[in-house]
Amino acid sequence: MAVAAISIPKGSQISPATERVYHQTNLIGDWKGTWKDSSRPVEFKVINIRGDQAQVEYTHDGHTERGIASVDGATISFGNVTIGTKNGQVAALEFSSGSATKTAILNKDAPATQQSKMVGSWSGFSKTNGQSAFFQVVSVDGRDAQVRFTANGAQIQAGEGIVYQNTVMFGSKAQFTTNDGQTGNVVFKVGVKTYSVPVTKSKTPASTSSNAVNKLA
Repeated sequence: MAVAAISIPKGSQISPATERVYHQTNLIGDWKGTWKDSSRPVEFKVINIRGDQAQVEYTHDGHTERGIASVDGATISFGNVTIGTKNGQVAALEFSSGSATKTAILNKDAPATQQSKMVGSWSGFSKTNGQSAFFQVVSVDGRDAQVRFTANGAQIQAGEGIVYQNTVMFGSKAQFTTNDGQTGNVVFKVGVKTYSVPVTKSKTPASTSSNAVNKLA
């Protein structure tokens, strides 16, 4: 007796048995990175998976190819490229044509809805260590974020952060994480000590937040 397919986001259909073995839903999403040999950008988007086929977009060297790819277990092949992931966050991409091969490590972009939860002004004070922090996520675009940060009322530092899932890393200065879009945590260093401060989102939106998130296509 055949196992009925289940519907998952973006119109995919993956059988429960296949999902248990291969976790194919981990492949769905927008993957971005650079080729190892040339450092040129490459992107592979898995829009949906239906049985042994997937709808994909492959962007390289300034142009995008769209079509139907073949799904084999935990990997997807589209023309000369194959992508696979074990954890749903980092993927390996390989291009092979004759004797020529090249590889890339790709990271999955967080969904725009998740990224938008981080946009805003966050502040708090820790009774445990006596530290205070202010962290503002001005905008998020893929894996890049424009942020402002200060601790204990010192001068505000502004710059670009790196987005990973529900976390924004602002170099060695600070790291901000939120799970629910209302409360979060800021980790930063003062001297040689590392402090953690719980923060909450301001109810007044940041002036730049209305158009802050550039949604992925």
